[in-house]
Parts: sequence; structure tokens; C-alpha cells
Amino acid sequence: MNSVNVKSILLAGVGGQGVLRASDIICQALLEAGFDTKKSEVHGMAQRGGCVTSHVRYGQKVYSPLARKGDVQILLSFEKVETLRYLDFLNPKGIIIMNEEEVYPPTVNLGIMEYPKDILQQLKGSFKDVIVVNAPVLALKAGNLKAVNTVMLGVVSRFLDVSESIWENVLSKSFPEKLIKINVEAFRLGKEAS
Repeated sequence: MNSVNVKSILLAGVGGQGVLRASDIICQALLEAGFDTKKSEVHGMAQRGGCVTSHVRYGQKVYSPLARKGDVQILLSFEKVETLRYLDFLNPKGIIIMNEEEVYPPTVNLGIMEYPKDILQQLKGSFKDVIVVNAPVLALKAGNLKAVNTVMLGVVSRFLDVSESIWENVLSKSFPEKLIKINVEAFRLGKEAS
């Protein structure tokens, strides 16, 4: 299988949103579904609310963990401005899955800059498939605000060739026992979100 058949997902967000755990879970699910999978992540200032990204590439045989600009099929964004920051990686026919959450950077909190107001309009003007999810509301409904990343996993799972049983198995191995039920529910709510 050549590189044309390799698919790429780019996860983007800020430190503390669970981007890296989500990418680990996606990779494990894809591996258990029989795909060769490679991952690369950047989390330099993550602990201070800085940008966090993770490339996940999968197929029959994957040679590089990094997608080139324009090659990503799915941009899974945990924060609105981070969606804009990584649009150049998305294929023109790619899918954007964006959490509605806004995490203000220091420049906005200090009043130096304004948070962009027209992000959704910009995205819908350039891309056909834009899915917006209010992940914090769904995570709270599942029982824990920290399950935002699992809600986002549920949404992206609709576009991956991985069975429900594999997802449940991987989720159950990825969280402490007391959090499994909450995260399985958060995943379900994300999968069913419109």
C-alpha cells in the first residue's frame, strides 16, 4: 500500500485538554483494528497552557509519523483558535471536528489582543465538513468535565474503521476503574453528537 492510502489525523489543543491521551487511545484502537500506526507529538509548553499537537497516521504500512501540510484527512481540534493555527495541514476535502471551547491565551487575558469572533464562519467558508461539538457540556453530562477528550474521541470514531468493541476495550484499559463508566458514556455522547 503506498502513501496515498495512509490516512492522517492531526489533534490540536492546549495543555491540560487531554490531547496526548486522546492520541494514545486513537493509536491503540487503530493498532487493535489491525492498522500500522505511527504517532508524533509536540508538547513543549503544554503544562503552561501552550499548544499541543499530535499527528496520528495509519494504514497498511506507515513510514513517517508526520503528515505533510495539505495531507491531513481529519483535524481534531480541542480549542477554536488551535483549529485556525493548523488549517494548513488539512486536505482541502478534509474534515474539521472542533470543540466549541475557547481557552484564552495570555495576550487576550491581558487585553493586548482580542479573541477571534468569526472562527466558525472562516472555517465554513473554506471547508465543506465542519463539525462543532460542545464537548464540555457533554463531558459534564457524562459525569466529569475532564472527559472532554473522550467526547472528542467519540466524535472522531464515526470516521474511523474501528469496531465499537475495540473502542470499549481500549477505553477500559486507558482509565482507572472508577473512571471507565464515565469515559465510556462520554465517548457514546460524542459519537451520537450531531
